Amino acid sequence: MVIERASATLSFYEWFPTAALSWLVVVGGVCLAALLIGWLATAVRHGPLAAARIVGRVLANAAVDVICISPRRVWALGWLAVRESIRRRGAVAVVFAVFIVVLMFAGWFLDPTSTHPARLYLSFVLTATSYLVLVLALFLSAFSLPSDIKSKTLHTVVTKPVRASEVVLGRILGFVAVGTLLLVVMGAMSYGFVVRWLSHSHELTVDNLRVVEQSAKDKPELHEGFTSRVREHRHKVTVDASGRGSVAMEKGHWHDFSAEQSRGKTIYRIGPAKGMLLARVPIYGTLRFLDRTGRKADKGVNVGYIWAYRSYIEGGKLAAAIWTFDGVTEEQFPEKQFPKGLPLEMTIEVFRTYKGYTGDPDNIPGIPGSLSIRNPKTGKWVEARIFTAKEFTTDVLYIPRELETSDRRKLDLFADLIVDGKLEVSLRCMQRQQYFGAAQADLYLRARDSSFTLNFIKGYVGIWLQMVLIIGFGVLFSTFLSGAVAAIATLGVLVGGLFRSFMFNLAASQLMNEEGLKEVGREKVMGGGPIEAAIRMLTHQNLITDMEPGLRTTVAKMVDVVLSLGMYVTASILPGFWDYSFADYVAYGFDISSHTILQSACSALGYLVPLFVAAYLFLKTREVAR
Repeated sequence: MVIERASATLSFYEWFPTAALSWLVVVGGVCLAALLIGWLATAVRHGPLAAARIVGRVLANAAVDVICISPRRVWALGWLAVRESIRRRGAVAVVFAVFIVVLMFAGWFLDPTSTHPARLYLSFVLTATSYLVLVLALFLSAFSLPSDIKSKTLHTVVTKPVRASEVVLGRILGFVAVGTLLLVVMGAMSYGFVVRWLSHSHELTVDNLRVVEQSAKDKPELHEGFTSRVREHRHKVTVDASGRGSVAMEKGHWHDFSAEQSRGKTIYRIGPAKGMLLARVPIYGTLRFLDRTGRKADKGVNVGYIWAYRSYIEGGKLAAAIWTFDGVTEEQFPEKQFPKGLPLEMTIEVFRTYKGYTGDPDNIPGIPGSLSIRNPKTGKWVEARIFTAKEFTTDVLYIPRELETSDRRKLDLFADLIVDGKLEVSLRCMQRQQYFGAAQADLYLRARDSSFTLNFIKGYVGIWLQMVLIIGFGVLFSTFLSGAVAAIATLGVLVGGLFRSFMFNLAASQLMNEEGLKEVGREKVMGGGPIEAAIRMLTHQNLITDMEPGLRTTVAKMVDVVLSLGMYVTASILPGFWDYSFADYVAYGFDISSHTILQSACSALGYLVPLFVAAYLFLKTREVAR
């Protein structure tokens, strides 16, 4: 998940030296292997000494061509690629037209009852933009050089004093410019689409409110009710005797509330939606569990879900999920900025063993829970607040700065409970036979909010990096393959990069045992390798039961080991395109840090440099005039 990735982000100085050294080793090894293969192929025809001279001459010419690149000629070739892309290839117009049609009819197939409409719309526009732009980049880059060579358009270029390196670089920059312009237009339209569809308000009248019965007669009178139903939802409203009120969160947002007196009547006004388009800057902690008896446990209860992302704690017992935060100081959360206390956000899952309601979706009884703060020195817990769990949405809670113990003593949160910057927060479910599910990233401190608009732009930076990589591979393949074959090869790189993590997991499952998988952080893939999976599918065997021993099983497993080695090498070479996707960050409302952007940009550059050099060498040795 995105929040897991965000919490694991390292600073530039932590990852760059190791990554740069690994890149140099890998690229250097590949270059040496390519030189050795080239020398052997040349030695067969001309002898070893002549082959060494030829290889040395090629390297010298390549160094001169790369070092002496003319920015003026690159600019001219890039501008030529831009004009040809717009004039001769209708792919740009087709992609743009398809994008407009998709936005126009998006309301037909987007679920209006979604519990997270902002997440739904943001994921939709980012995903649609990504797929369309990548398809455009593939066709522009893969068919460019082969088409120009076939139509002999490139002949007028190579007859000029132009280097092959400038032709390759000009093509890449030209196609990147076309894709960037289209991406800017699509991004602006996507932003307007999301803001327009999420913008709404509600109405509330006096007739929608009812008096709430109070347990004590001296308490002020309260009124409760619901707003009008808009976009398949309504909000619960609470109004006190003075006319001040609050609007409950629903579908991940809330509204401002105000009351006015006009001609002896009370008019309630509900403001625009708030809390939908966010860019949170979270502070994450580490998670541990206590079992139902209060003892330490590696994880919580498994309630039977196959995808065990969350562990569950049992209600009405001593079971708890405890988060430990480090480096929490009062300066990070000044009282002027956070008057309600320490901001805490939580997205937990409720596993119900019984529902307890008869059909009204607005009156489903909530499951109560508690949050407590622990003093790391004394080990004593202080209950911070009781809450009702909100399922399938992010709950915003505040830990008061002043807490009261069971013996009525007042404790200051920062002075008495947070020791050396360490804060411990405990989550418990208070209702028997019900369960709370939690993962490490489900509860965090919300330090501040960044600009959503800037975060939205960062999300499109990830799409731009994916586009640049596809253009690099497309230009590379187009230097020595025909247009159709180059397009298929580029598509293979894209598909392989999208499934890179699965390929790693599948290969590791065949080559490592369970302990080895845990050490490298990989998940076991059930069903065996490609050959074993094919046999299981043809013979209708399940994925868990071991295959019958015999010659067929032995041969299948041996072949799978060989295929897994090749799969592991292939996955190690291909770029992981999902690593450049920031759609989840934007959709889930988390800020994309500058370290994440920088890390992805350096990774993309690490691929582009050898792609450019390889494309230059292939174009240099190709007989363009044939």
